[in-house]
Amino acid sequence: MDASFWHQRWEGNNIAFHESETNPLLVKYFKELALGNGSRVFVPLCGKTLDIHWLLSHGYRVAGAELSKIAIEQLFTELGVEPKISSIDELAHYSATNIDIFVGDIFDLSSKMLGSVDAIYDRAALVALPEAMRDRYTAHLMQITDKAPQLLICFEYDQSVMDGPPFSISNEEVNRHYRDSYALTLMECTNVPGGLKGKCAAKENTWLLKSD
Repeated sequence: MDASFWHQRWEGNNIAFHESETNPLLVKYFKELALGNGSRVFVPLCGKTLDIHWLLSHGYRVAGAELSKIAIEQLFTELGVEPKISSIDELAHYSATNIDIFVGDIFDLSSKMLGSVDAIYDRAALVALPEAMRDRYTAHLMQITDKAPQLLICFEYDQSVMDGPPFSISNEEVNRHYRDSYALTLMECTNVPGGLKGKCAAKENTWLLKSD
């Protein structure tokens, strides 16, 4: 899966993955990260998620990474904010009060560019990547954030029944990626009502990852 797949989805407004409301699992479990007011939260592969609106409205600062310029232009329009746009190496940097979004390939984002973050909220990043990319992604994510604690939301289903994205991420895989760096707690495991995309039974798993 290459960048053109996601560019085509945004250009064609084929974004069924974009939720029309704040993710209820974010609302329910974000407090478990025990962050202070003004803490900076990194949202990888963020799109124009309404979860960013929620984080900002609750006093957090937000950093994000997203491949699609279209998504981020729409994000700032919907926030009602005019961003300052600059370039940092291969990336475009869209910034405004309490928000920094880096547009381009997340693997071009370094810890120096990103700056310090207090937590990671991954609802749509790990599940968006095919298996061949997930080892690289999780290692890179930990490196650029200095292993900041995470709230991680995954789907788990029979991958042979349906192609991703979102891809199926088993509990065993989450442990494989992260157990050496975090204490992992499965906060909730719920059945997806009506199945994933109405095609197959699936579970949605919410993980809390904190440093040992």
